[in-house]
Amino acid sequence: MSDMRVRQIALVAKELDPVLAQLDAVFGLKVGFRDPGVAYYGLINAVMPIGGEFLEVVQPVRDDASAARYLSRRGGDAGYMVILQAEDALAHRKRVADLGVRLIAESHHDGYIFTHFHPGDCAGVLSSIDTVENDATWREPMSKWPPAGNDWKDFPSDKALGIKAVDIQHPNPKAAAERWHELFEAPLEGTTQKFARGEVRFVEPRDADGTGVIGLDIEVKDPAASLAAARRLGLPEKDGAVEICGTWMKPVAV
Repeated sequence: MSDMRVRQIALVAKELDPVLAQLDAVFGLKVGFRDPGVAYYGLINAVMPIGGEFLEVVQPVRDDASAARYLSRRGGDAGYMVILQAEDALAHRKRVADLGVRLIAESHHDGYIFTHFHPGDCAGVLSSIDTVENDATWREPMSKWPPAGNDWKDFPSDKALGIKAVDIQHPNPKAAAERWHELFEAPLEGTTQKFARGEVRFVEPRDADGTGVIGLDIEVKDPAASLAAARRLGLPEKDGAVEICGTWMKPVAV
């Protein structure tokens, strides 16, 4: 089992508020934090706790924002980024860079470290390895997470309990999974990466772009109730999943 956990998934939306309303109605997600720091990237955002994991939605507010270009490339709202947590992000930064991966953003500030890796070197997915320094409890479900602010535990969902799995599309799922195994060191079962908390599954393309996050399994108390809420909103539904922000989200029992 990998000594990393899937901690946060980011989605990108043309309009933030309608997506937040849908996520609240279907999964009971509440906004725990809005990070003013993302303005540097030409974004506004909202971060919502799902148990001890997080779903972030970003909206570009500048035409030159990389997320705006990504919206255009994906043809609309879409999955955007996978953030992994590890004990020593600096060691992983060096290791991954030595494997030929370009670093597109990095920070070491106030006890928090992150490195964003170029999607072109990571099977088409913007990804990051982050560390909260001097936190021996980081593997525990509800450990500290600075990107969600200090008060996120005050905004729990009354329906959702965690992010169980992430689906990433790729024209060659096997090669993509092997690349992620090389980069992030999670054991492979077929094309599924088994992290200490959470899974990342590489699947066949479902749209013309052929890359990026396209699905999530979200652990909930009552899958049928979440699906019923989605039907009341008229959201697209397929194989037990509903489409929100261009991403197929499947409510699954714990």
